[in-house]
Amino acid sequence: MQRHMGLNRTHTRMCGGASVSPETLKFFDIIGLPVGQGYGLTEAGGLAFVQVPGRPFIAGSCGPAMEGVEWRVAGDGEVFVRSPGVFRGYLFDDQGTADILSAEGWIATGDIVEQRGDGEIAVVDRKKAIIITSGGKNIAPSEIENALKDSPFVREAIVVGEGRKFLGGLIQIDFDTVGRWAGERNLQYTTYRSLTQMAEVVELIQGVVDDVNSRFARVENVRKFVLLEKELDHDDGELTATQKVRRGLINKKFARELEIIYGGA
Repeated sequence: MQRHMGLNRTHTRMCGGASVSPETLKFFDIIGLPVGQGYGLTEAGGLAFVQVPGRPFIAGSCGPAMEGVEWRVAGDGEVFVRSPGVFRGYLFDDQGTADILSAEGWIATGDIVEQRGDGEIAVVDRKKAIIITSGGKNIAPSEIENALKDSPFVREAIVVGEGRKFLGGLIQIDFDTVGRWAGERNLQYTTYRSLTQMAEVVELIQGVVDDVNSRFARVENVRKFVLLEKELDHDDGELTATQKVRRGLINKKFARELEIIYGGA
């Protein structure tokens, strides 16, 4: 398997850019190719924390701070960073600079973290992505979304529920995988949309959701979901250039789906 993936001659394997599923890391560990993680942001010089050889790889951790990097965690869990790599500001945007950079050189990363092990951090989620339910529970959606995307039948998952009584889910199926699954069962479909509208496919994804729900606390369960009738697209403004969901547009882009989940409540 190592040779098949072309990784048998690697000596260092790293990932970054967004939270990664623990199952993905477990897979690489099992086949003898452990993958390390790092954390940083462009405004802080790129990399600020990184797992390094010689230290145990704590699952989900981003490792210790690099040399010259100072950090602290605020009361709400947001991590602040200061180092020679921190930028001086945004060009022609003094207000934007003042919003995240203090006079003392501390940059507000906008990421919520947990402290783990000996001076290491693990990213929980983006601060603006944290969902606060009507009951006042703070929920990080990325862990739930990653668990859903561990299924080969799920291409993308968006957990919603800000100000609501329960969590809902907007799920994009993996067209190829679900299509093969349907073909093996002689289920006829013509388009992506027709495939998502099949009762058998909805039941298939319900099984995925039920399995994921069993791994989380009840308040973190996805009580109701909708299958998206089209694939998310960067050209439609639903994804960033790096294929991340634009959460700020969820209420506008998926108003109909949210209405189905919450019924106007």
